[in-house]
Amino acid sequence: MHINFSKKKVLVTGGAGFIGSNLCEALVNKGNKVICLDNFVTGKRENLSAIINNSNFTLIEGDIRVLEDCLKATRGVDYVLHQAALGSVPRSIKDPITSNDVNVGGFLNMLIASRDHHVKRFVYAASSSTYGDSESMPKVEEVIGKPLSPYAVTKYINELYADVFSKTYGLETIGLRYFNVFGRKQDPNGAYAAVIPKFLSQLMAGESPIINGDGNYSRDFTYIDNVIQANLLSLITEDKEAINTVYNVAYGDRNTLNNLMSYLKEFLSVLNPEIQNVAVIRGENRLGDIPHSHASIEKAKKLLKYNPQFSLQEGLKEAVKWYWGNL
Repeated sequence: MHINFSKKKVLVTGGAGFIGSNLCEALVNKGNKVICLDNFVTGKRENLSAIINNSNFTLIEGDIRVLEDCLKATRGVDYVLHQAALGSVPRSIKDPITSNDVNVGGFLNMLIASRDHHVKRFVYAASSSTYGDSESMPKVEEVIGKPLSPYAVTKYINELYADVFSKTYGLETIGLRYFNVFGRKQDPNGAYAAVIPKFLSQLMAGESPIINGDGNYSRDFTYIDNVIQANLLSLITEDKEAINTVYNVAYGDRNTLNNLMSYLKEFLSVLNPEIQNVAVIRGENRLGDIPHSHASIEKAKKLLKYNPQFSLQEGLKEAVKWYWGNL
């Protein structure tokens, strides 16, 4: 899907992270001036290797918890793509204070800096965790439950703050509730690694992956290029109805963890047949996990003209190729 967006100045917070670095690269490749703000707690410099020497790219090492860093980064900027956050439900359960400091305090700093420097639009990473204990399926933006983790609380507070800043200060905001994003540059290592890169790296190494529970928990896995599309569409829309609201960003389908494992083994076995024989271990369900996640993407389709190009299977084939060549 071709989206015409060029010759703008865009700040990407968390721009050295998985999603942020992919956004930085896409924006630079379209001929925009891109500023990346990152403190490298979870971001990686190697994620920026393709654009680090590009004259249209500027890296600012700073922290969204420091208002002065946010003000410096937003000066002269047309648009902000706010991706910086401490992700992971388990991490937030272990350390709710730091998650709150980054995800709430840092978010508020970025809103203030964007307001003070008259940023045209503030597009931010929201989260499917906001649906909490809501059992309705598929998830529609206007029906949410109570949060099930400190992380989910912080991401819901982001939406409330964005709404207040839109109404009080006239700052245009769009929140994108990401559903289980995966793809190139996603870190497979560490205690809080996402499930797809973790499973991929384990299977490639001949190690047995652990599926929490019986494997029937389901997710709306969303390939990174679908997320890039949603962000770009959020920047270009001029539809008043499309602004100052939130959208699900997903493929609009759900697959169980057992399905996921089958696909991974199938696609990896083309490269190494032995992977089909790697045993899978069953573990305990994780505290704070939502059993099922399935997004309605009708609102994004209607108002943003969102049209995701990659299903789980199509995205996994791309991801497998990237990890096989980079791990």
